[in-house]
Amino acid sequence: METLSRLIDRRPPVAPTASCEAVWALLEADQTAFSLAVVDGGKPVGVIYRDVFMGMMAVARAALAQQPIAEIMDTSPRQVPADTELGAFVDRLADNPSPVFRTAFVAVDEAGDYVGVGGLGPLLASYRRRQREAREAMALVERMATDINHHLDGVLAITERLEQQRLTPDASAFVRAIGDTSRDMGAMLGRAIDLHRSTLGQLPLASRPVRLCDLADAVEARWSVRAAEGGSTLLFSYDGEPDCGVEVDAERLLQVFDALIESALASGRGVIEACLQARIGQDGVHLEGSVRDNAVGQAEDRLARIFDPLGAARIEDRTEMALGVGMALAHQIMRGMGGEVRAEANRGAGLTVRFGLDAPLAETSVAPRAEPSHDTRAAHILIVDDNATNRMVAEALCDMFDCTSEQAVDGLEAVEMARSGRFDLILMDIKMPRMDGVTATRAIREMQGHPATTPIVALTANADPSDVQTYLAAGMQDVVEKPIKPDRLATVLSALLNDAADEDVAA
Repeated sequence: METLSRLIDRRPPVAPTASCEAVWALLEADQTAFSLAVVDGGKPVGVIYRDVFMGMMAVARAALAQQPIAEIMDTSPRQVPADTELGAFVDRLADNPSPVFRTAFVAVDEAGDYVGVGGLGPLLASYRRRQREAREAMALVERMATDINHHLDGVLAITERLEQQRLTPDASAFVRAIGDTSRDMGAMLGRAIDLHRSTLGQLPLASRPVRLCDLADAVEARWSVRAAEGGSTLLFSYDGEPDCGVEVDAERLLQVFDALIESALASGRGVIEACLQARIGQDGVHLEGSVRDNAVGQAEDRLARIFDPLGAARIEDRTEMALGVGMALAHQIMRGMGGEVRAEANRGAGLTVRFGLDAPLAETSVAPRAEPSHDTRAAHILIVDDNATNRMVAEALCDMFDCTSEQAVDGLEAVEMARSGRFDLILMDIKMPRMDGVTATRAIREMQGHPATTPIVALTANADPSDVQTYLAAGMQDVVEKPIKPDRLATVLSALLNDAADEDVAA
């Protein structure tokens, strides 16, 4: 924690009886002095602002020269404890009614004695610089976390392929352990990033029509098997109109239920009763979610986990830290949705944790979102990427969709392989050595015959609108973001391969 003590100027003060001429001489001798404190008996009694004082002396030096500095000093200097945290001081300035012209402050110790002076301009500049550095550092951390998640997706794709092989029981157990650990790490990274964004007020909430009974089914499907594997029983119920639909971010609500159920499971084996209740009113639908368990344990300690999820004692333990991040994120999501998380000890054993919020009523005919079609027809696909893990993930997905594939490690190799005309579609990375994906696409489009019309899909983490326009202008048909989501890839492959088939029939 950075305090003001590191940012203040500890120059000697002047006495209130010092003449203006003497103070003028001090400031002339030291051009870096932006202010001087006036101290009597160790206590600050005033402050001189360089610009104001020098301006006065330029106009009326003859009249002021022998006057004591106490006659013209600011007699109400802003006094701040030297151990004040920098961020807290800047926040206090925003709410402080002191006049703007007070561009300096006097730092004092616990006894109120003078320590040094500080300038608000340099201090605010330092604070803004540190904020910028913190934002840049966090952006780097988020980028690294995204890359780690990307590689974890690759590990999961590999484990899924291994699980389809004939392995010994021990090998199968190892593969499952690798997959479970990768999924847990990926989930924790995602929650940590979401939590950071939420504290900055940048957590996206995407409200869409959702049927509440489908949301309830999703929670049960997500946790019933895992609860059973841990020796617990999850009973989930939905209490509301069967076709009741609301406008809400269903994925964020799932994250809240995740945190509450995961916390209950971590407290011991038993029965967990979860419920989603919906009551339709004149202004919309009031949603009430609850998770009740009967785990034996100290209620005070468990309540502390709910209301102080990132306490110092908890973040020392990896498991507790993962639970704490999830619970802290649940609180932030509820605040963002205008609700809150509440908890209370049961009369017997365990806790009941609830959350409530209001949501607009949607059309009751809202149906579950249809699963993307995987009708990609048998196709031969060229996978172009300089990263071996990325190629393996794409290959595993192509296998999942009953497509065969070949691989190229850069754009130059892709161009040579595309000349054969044996590919139905090309998955093209963008940033590669020797030749990037955009240049390779343009080269393929300049060929004759079938290669020139082969559908090309960009695989990239850079999918901003301006980037997408560049890819499309180069001759690509669509974009799939990394890390690759199977449903998104299936939708794109289905659309492009079926279109290509229709064109062949028409021809």
